[in-house]
Amino acid sequence: QLARLNVDVIEAGFPISSAGDFQAVQQISRKVRGPIIAALARAVKEDIDCAWDSIKEAAKPRLHVFLAASDIHMEKKLRKDPETCLMEAVQAVRYAKSLTDDVEYSLEDSTRARIDYILRVVEAVIDAGATVVNLPDTVGYTTPEEYGELIRRIKNEVPNIDKATISVHCHNDLGLAVVNSLEAVKNGARQVECNVNGIGERAGNAALEEIVMAMRIRNE
Repeated sequence: QLARLNVDVIEAGFPISSAGDFQAVQQISRKVRGPIIAALARAVKEDIDCAWDSIKEAAKPRLHVFLAASDIHMEKKLRKDPETCLMEAVQAVRYAKSLTDDVEYSLEDSTRARIDYILRVVEAVIDAGATVVNLPDTVGYTTPEEYGELIRRIKNEVPNIDKATISVHCHNDLGLAVVNSLEAVKNGARQVECNVNGIGERAGNAALEEIVMAMRIRNE
């Protein structure tokens, strides 16, 4: 049904998380034609290998690699310093790129990260081969003005940004997922990650149908 809707990309799952997820992604890759089929992986070789195995039969496969970008996530969750995370991000993107041309990289919790660090990571992962850079509002924390400014600064200050698509991924904890996504598009984002009916973890994600109709009705 998503293919019939003409969505550009179907992120089919997180294959390393369970055997069921792997099998589901693999079946989607084999059967669904039209959209890019993406699989999610942490920035480690085992995850990337598993994700690639699940989507390698897709007509248009994409590997989507993510790693924390905020100080609180790096320190409290990963117990790693920013330079180590930057090095791991670059290595993961390079490895994913050796498997497929289409690689997305997400700076997890980017809306609570330091802007100078975000700019460095975005430039580095594009140099490493990322074709899409995603700035997720992982904990549903940002506001439209803040998010628009983040996207604008990336578009204006990252020297190689013309080599990648800017993507956004918003959560709805404050009821702002759709408006944050639309504000990002106004400021240069060209991919919006969203879910049917906004269904997603915690308070949900940006609603696909609301974003589509907002753009169609208020096309100007």
